[in-house]
Amino acid sequence: MEEVRVGVFVCHCGTNIGGVVDVPAVVEYARTLPHVAHAEDNLYSCSEEGLSSLKQSIRQHRLNRVVVASCTPRTHEPLFKDACEEAGLNRYLFEFVNIREHCSWIHSRDKEAATEKAKRLVSMGVAKACLLEPQEEAESEVTPAALVIGGGVAGMTAALNLAHQGFQVHLVEKEDQLGGRLLHLNRLCPTNEKAARVIQPIIQQVKEQERITVHMPAIIKEISGYVGRFQVEVMSRQANEEQGGPPSSTFEVGTIIVATGADVLRPVGMYGYGQFPNVLTQLELESQIADSKLQSAIRNLQSVVMINCAGSRVPERPYCSRICCITSLKNAILLKELNPEVHVYVLYRDLLSYGVEFEQYYRQAREAGVRFLRYELERPPQVVGNGHAKAVAVWDVLRGRKVRLPADLVVLATPLIPGPDNATISRLLKVPLGESGFFLEAHVKLRPVEFATDGVYVCGTARWPADVSESIAQAYAASSKAAIPMRAGVVTAEAITAFSDPARCMGCGTCVVTCPYNAIELRVMNGELQRKIAWVNVVQCKGCGSCVAACPNGAMQQRGFTDLQVLRMIEVCASG
Repeated sequence: MEEVRVGVFVCHCGTNIGGVVDVPAVVEYARTLPHVAHAEDNLYSCSEEGLSSLKQSIRQHRLNRVVVASCTPRTHEPLFKDACEEAGLNRYLFEFVNIREHCSWIHSRDKEAATEKAKRLVSMGVAKACLLEPQEEAESEVTPAALVIGGGVAGMTAALNLAHQGFQVHLVEKEDQLGGRLLHLNRLCPTNEKAARVIQPIIQQVKEQERITVHMPAIIKEISGYVGRFQVEVMSRQANEEQGGPPSSTFEVGTIIVATGADVLRPVGMYGYGQFPNVLTQLELESQIADSKLQSAIRNLQSVVMINCAGSRVPERPYCSRICCITSLKNAILLKELNPEVHVYVLYRDLLSYGVEFEQYYRQAREAGVRFLRYELERPPQVVGNGHAKAVAVWDVLRGRKVRLPADLVVLATPLIPGPDNATISRLLKVPLGESGFFLEAHVKLRPVEFATDGVYVCGTARWPADVSESIAQAYAASSKAAIPMRAGVVTAEAITAFSDPARCMGCGTCVVTCPYNAIELRVMNGELQRKIAWVNVVQCKGCGSCVAACPNGAMQQRGFTDLQVLRMIEVCASG
């Protein structure tokens, strides 16, 4: 049996770690640990110099296990694993110890204690590394086709991008026409371009693109499988509603993009909406501005009051919808263009005009004569009227007094809210929803258009309120990500997956029920006993460890995190 030779590399990370932890002392301690053949410190282990030193040390000291103690594994662990592989060492003979987030950052006021904790963490890492075994990553073929759920501007953009790259695309839209929310908008800000001029060419391109199959109006009935091989069943809405018509269609795709969009809140009961006929939403005002038959009535208006945050940034919906303020600015400017004499008041709590273009848009509204009054959540505006809204009373925060504004029209800026199908799609795809009901990405900075579930991506307002340009940008990002595994033709599963010990498995099925990814099933074991044991689909398994914790016999184990490895770490920690 080969002698275990561990190399320990401790990073200063500038002052992030070295400013708190006594790194040289940790290195000296590491040299005293069993099976450690080499230990050194680096100013920046993730730098080219640090990685070169690691590779050179592996060869020079004949290291067959590596422990790196540095900062977050989320961004740096792949770098060190690749370096080990380049030096001829299996990448799964590497162990990462986080002494920044787990040590220096949280114990910055007690340097001595932080150093002692770093020593203990390193000793635990070395203890586990001694028990690591080489692993092989499993590969699975990828079907070169994609499913895009949603036929709005984000969904169609993603579908076209994938089709232009040569992939077959199935686009599923639940309504009877493509276009989504843009079909109901008048103009887009800050360019004031007609929404129809933006969306209609995209719709035409989708209809003419041979690689895109449009299922419309249709709903997703079932999705199974995993990245590379998703089985999708789509049913026509007419067939579903009438219990007749054409049968459902089934196809296989390699990746999936969720672009289901969002709804607009109908503020029934707020500020007289539903009670006074002249209280509208911004979306309803857009329809009136776009209708040439109604423009004469708009030109006769003398005073319009717009109320922002109508239904958002409140306990029921604590989030900011982001686009409401910009929509108010847009329609206020359009009203002033139709009738320069009309008085337009925008009541806001905080005005969000982010970016250079929207800030200039805000200045343009002020120059056009739009007036802005700030109100507080504790003192919301009051719509006054009898049969019709006549005025709006509001406490003006900046002037410190209550004002009464005459109102021929009251317009409410309501937020985007999660789509009604989000919960169903979340269940079908096994992807999470955030606390507000929108789809939750894997990481807002590192993986903003991806889900934790491999092969499934998200874009547009299904993810979070966004304007048209942001939705299109996210669609390009999501489709680019989705194209990567399809272009490669195979996906590789990280070798941290679960496996079953046939000698200990009783076939009770506890792991099957526990697995959140449906990666485990009971299969008949070849041999004389012909009994069922647990079998793990390594491509579908994400290494969450739920089955390992649930197994009553210890038959389920996880590569790189076996019971023996974890218990050895606990023993070392307790004995230290």
